[in-house]
Amino acid sequence: MFDNGTISSSPFLIQPPSESTNMFIDIRTSLFATYLFLTGDSGALSNWSYLNNPTLVILIVLFSLFIVIYLMNLLIGLLSDAIGKNNNRVSYLMQKTQILAEIELFYMLPFQRRWKEWFPEIIYYYANLYDIQKEVKAMMDRDEWNTDAFPELKNDLLKILHIKTDKQNSDN
Repeated sequence: MFDNGTISSSPFLIQPPSESTNMFIDIRTSLFATYLFLTGDSGALSNWSYLNNPTLVILIVLFSLFIVIYLMNLLIGLLSDAIGKNNNRVSYLMQKTQILAEIELFYMLPFQRRWKEWFPEIIYYYANLYDIQKEVKAMMDRDEWNTDAFPELKNDLLKILHIKTDKQNSDN
């Protein structure tokens, strides 16, 4: 029924857009409708027929694709940052060893490789006591420690680290 009192011959009910029928009338409600659509609620778009509005269908599909691609890229970026922080030191040391091995093999003469000042028989290395204890215990748990190589050195190291083995426990 029109404002002048006449009745329309069309079977459709025509209602002017308002805040209750169209969430895209105001910027705040349109952002909320986009958020709802992001969570899977397409109720804000239920006022339009998908068959009569192919542009709407294209926009919905593009929105879905771009959001999935964006979220996947965000996840990949966060994971790569987390992995990169852990692997920086390890990759640096691995690259350094490869470069040093190449230099020793290809750029040094045989008499230079025999110099004791450059290649000592014993290399001193500083390591944290707690880290060594943890690694030795892990090697013992994995049965990698109980080999016949360097038995005196291993026993001395166990005494320094204050780690008792099953053999030491049975002797006491």
